Amino acid sequence: MIAGYATPEGTLEFARNHPNVAENHFKQFEGLTLSSIGIGTYLGNPDDATDALVKDAVVKSVTLGTNVIDTAINYRSQKAERSVGKAVAQMIEKGKAKRDQFFISTKNGYITNDGDIKEDFWQNIQNSLVKPGIIKSGDISSGYHCMTIPYLKDQLERSLENLGLECVDLMYLHNAAEGQLQDMTKDEFMKKLGDVFEFYESQRKSGKIRYYGMATWECFRVPKEHQQYLSIFDVVKLASSVGGAQSGFKFIQLPYNMYYDQALTVKNQEQDGIAFTILEAARKLGIGVFTSVPLMQARLLGPNVLPEFGQLTHPSHRAIQFVRSTPGVIAPLVGQKSPSHVDENLELAKTPVLSETEFSDLISKLSS
Repeated sequence: MIAGYATPEGTLEFARNHPNVAENHFKQFEGLTLSSIGIGTYLGNPDDATDALVKDAVVKSVTLGTNVIDTAINYRSQKAERSVGKAVAQMIEKGKAKRDQFFISTKNGYITNDGDIKEDFWQNIQNSLVKPGIIKSGDISSGYHCMTIPYLKDQLERSLENLGLECVDLMYLHNAAEGQLQDMTKDEFMKKLGDVFEFYESQRKSGKIRYYGMATWECFRVPKEHQQYLSIFDVVKLASSVGGAQSGFKFIQLPYNMYYDQALTVKNQEQDGIAFTILEAARKLGIGVFTSVPLMQARLLGPNVLPEFGQLTHPSHRAIQFVRSTPGVIAPLVGQKSPSHVDENLELAKTPVLSETEFSDLISKLSS
């Protein structure tokens, strides 16, 4: 197991070791120096060939200036985490990077099998989770989600083993509102969420996680009357009631791109009678935002799908530049496996992130 976690000194050293990228490619948050483009590991078959592609893509991305790596235990039935772990171990063993230079996030909550065990999905769940008493009747929601403490504790241990790490930088509760609120009231959900935050705080003290957060799909960007809506102000207040002023709840993840633009445009978060977008509210609260689906799983890469701007000729560059330049976003998480896609996407790291004024001008131009 690899010891350590991302540190201010280590992440700054990583940035200094990549002088060929734009000066503002790296952003500061919580004292850490984090790349404005991260690598995601969601899609792909749970097979050995995809394992190798993901591992090599992570290594290549780091070489080209990415130190933000995102995965989840259910991605590719635990094999995505294992591919990330192999990549990190390889780079450290070869002296290409150090553990304190990487910011590694994963997610727990969805029910998942083990892609390396040749069993039917539910047979594997029975053998690995039900029979040992980790999950009992009624724990799994109709959305195939579980947020009981025994389950999350088991999943954290499995994630650390898969990744080969003693500590993960960021643990997300994965799509909890989306996976649970069809089965319970909002009050019941918030009580369970408080229990999860208490568990995460205990794991911070034990040194197994550094920060925690919520990786979401709808809850922070839908209208207030939506069943799955959550107030980020209420969530942060809940975390503070558990962990105090220095609680470990510091990050959220949500979908955002030029078409999924609700995080930028919908003022659905309210405090003291003032409405904010989720990105505005997160900045106000000191919450870092990572974003998913910057390319809408390649649907934004067709000809004439996105408007041209900034002399960026490739659609992926325009899509990623829009997201990484949005105020309040630390980095989009780009799913990429082939070497050519990694080279293509990370070429953008040499292009400066737009200033807030430049981004505002871009929005005005795109709106006209």
